[in-house]
Amino acid sequence: MSSSSNKVFIARLLGLDVFDPLGDRLGRLRDVVVFDRGPDKQAVGVGLVVEVPGKKRVFVPMTRVQAMEASQIICSGLVNLRRFQQRGAEVLVVAELFDRVVAFTDGSGTGVVEDIGLQLLRNGDWALSDYYVRRGEPAGGFRALRRLSRGHRVLVAWDEIQHGNRDAPQAATQFVAAHEELKPADFAEALHEMSDKRRLEVATELQDDRLADVLQELPDEEQVQILSSLDMERAAVVLEEMDPDDAADLLNELDEGQQEALLQLMEPEEAKDVRRLLEYEENTAGSMMTPVPIVLAPETTVAEALANVRQEEISPALASSVFVCRPPLETPTGRYLGLVHIQALLRYPPPEQVGNILDTDLEPVLDVADISEVSRMLAAYNLTSLPVVNREGRLVGAVTVDDVLDHILPEDWRTHDDETEVKGATSHG
Repeated sequence: MSSSSNKVFIARLLGLDVFDPLGDRLGRLRDVVVFDRGPDKQAVGVGLVVEVPGKKRVFVPMTRVQAMEASQIICSGLVNLRRFQQRGAEVLVVAELFDRVVAFTDGSGTGVVEDIGLQLLRNGDWALSDYYVRRGEPAGGFRALRRLSRGHRVLVAWDEIQHGNRDAPQAATQFVAAHEELKPADFAEALHEMSDKRRLEVATELQDDRLADVLQELPDEEQVQILSSLDMERAAVVLEEMDPDDAADLLNELDEGQQEALLQLMEPEEAKDVRRLLEYEENTAGSMMTPVPIVLAPETTVAEALANVRQEEISPALASSVFVCRPPLETPTGRYLGLVHIQALLRYPPPEQVGNILDTDLEPVLDVADISEVSRMLAAYNLTSLPVVNREGRLVGAVTVDDVLDHILPEDWRTHDDETEVKGATSHG
């Protein structure tokens, strides 16, 4: 193994591309795995956590790493594509050691770890060598660590600090900052790999809107675990930030007492949409729809319709169509008239009224329709969304292809691996 330098700092490596010797990109570095050998010995690197195409995190043994430099990491192309799973005494540096409170062995106080050096030893091993620590004494639990006084930073050798109890509260400021650019689904993937304790600490550190987006991408049991760890007022705010259909799905996992208590704490308008969804039987169009699609009056112009679909908070699936109804325009609306596909909006002049370019051939689905009927319609007509109406012909929402996939895929689809994905012969172990 070679390196342009025998020491690198892990925070500066995060997000770097990982290449094979021929220059083909394998993925992106997300963490470093080390083996904890006890307080009197250096922790030794055993591998890297690399995010490969498909947004899956896999393990690359250190024996495969040929170079780690400021601009890139090079390793052999033989990588096992099984999803990374932490084992035994393995420690994830970014997820678990960053933000940890440590004590200086000279008795000069405590500090918080902000970065760690990784050094190439003469025997070819990589070991944790230096800690970049912000001095200061935190007061209170791990949330208080964010308000740690701005003590000066010091670089100390690994044997000049002592780690506290691994079960002690820990902040997640560095981890959240290092993964700020991740999409919610990818951040959720990182959370899923963590211990229960660390998952809750990182989740609690997130802003409410970010936490809501990430929660929607986690398995049900982890959503419940995180929401239940929050105080009731914050949990209600996070539910308000979630899409109503996702909030309803999460509340369905709670007992009736918790469910009602949280709905009472939510803003009435937000709670109203969620309550409507909770009334439907599971696996019906009404139970999985979003109750807030883009609804327009027939007199609305093409220019106004395009301005609506350009809103950043509108998902691509919902932006593919606008639904035209008689007033009132909030669901449940007046009589449903038809929809206009985004392609039609792009073909007609801006002053044209959407009521003149309706697609009336596509039948809406009833809110009580089974998921199988919804799936067939989406597939038969190559659609990404469908209008959902009640028996009075009023639009009550829209169901999108991602809503359906969430319900028909296996419960473990976020973490399930196909055996055919393994390349080469490298294994984690």
